[in-house]
Amino acid sequence: MSYIRCHKCDQHAAMRMKHHRLNLCADHYIEYIQKQTLRSIKKYRMFAHSERVLVAVSGGKDSLALWDVLLTLGYKADGFYIDLGIDEGLGYSSKSRMTAEQFAQSKDAQLTVVDFAGAYGLTIGELAKRTRRGTDKPCSVCGIAKRHTMNAITQKGGYDVIATGHNLDDEAAVLFSNTLRWDTDMMMRQSPVLEARHGMPRKVKPFFRFYERETAAYALLRGIDYIQDECPFAEGSRTIELKHLLNQLEDQSAGAKLNFYMNFLKAQEQDFFNRDKDEATRANLNRCLQCGQPTTAEGLCGFCRLLAQSQR
Repeated sequence: MSYIRCHKCDQHAAMRMKHHRLNLCADHYIEYIQKQTLRSIKKYRMFAHSERVLVAVSGGKDSLALWDVLLTLGYKADGFYIDLGIDEGLGYSSKSRMTAEQFAQSKDAQLTVVDFAGAYGLTIGELAKRTRRGTDKPCSVCGIAKRHTMNAITQKGGYDVIATGHNLDDEAAVLFSNTLRWDTDMMMRQSPVLEARHGMPRKVKPFFRFYERETAAYALLRGIDYIQDECPFAEGSRTIELKHLLNQLEDQSAGAKLNFYMNFLKAQEQDFFNRDKDEATRANLNRCLQCGQPTTAEGLCGFCRLLAQSQR
């Protein structure tokens, strides 16, 4: 029976990448992901081998695959997991936490776990219900809480940079959403690298060029056990709807998502957006009176305001 050969050897191709017209066997595919990640890190000057990296892990394929790649490449990469208490009868947080802990143990790597309910007295779902943002989907509250907690742990642990497992599908969906609303303020801030400013740590996305199926394939071929369940709060979200639309476009034109996002980055480099306006906004940041983290508001930051609302 005929089979598709790897473009680098005569072995059976384990992964086909139509947008690159490239077929690779398992070994060469793993090598490809690791080398391309290193290339992105160096090209965008994300971090050096001498710097300490904190990887935000969720127990999913992207973050665990990223942590695996960084450890393999020899970076000083520790993991960080936030237990948000999202169980909803299905044990989502419990499963994802256990998966992250097992991965860290298998790699003899350091994992910091923050119990959100233990730290703040309520789960993320309870926090959302007690605030004006408390809709049936607490995604915005979750985002604010995770950013605040990551910033605090980074500063406390003396890390130089936070690395997240955002892939091309994630970045393209966010860009699509911002483009539909022509939200230039948000578009200016979307980048593989957000430099450290005003007390906020540098944040990087080394997987920004990889499709979701590519990171999933890497995790599978590396034998990484990851949680496959989606967050129960994410079901029916706008981001998932936009991903489906982009997938339809990708099916008709291989590489459409990659071209969409990479050409956006080129437009940024050519100063298509008003960077001076963004710099002015960031220069006027204040310090939160409660936690000390930077904020555009006067008084309390968004997270501390949420906590205050929940206690009323």
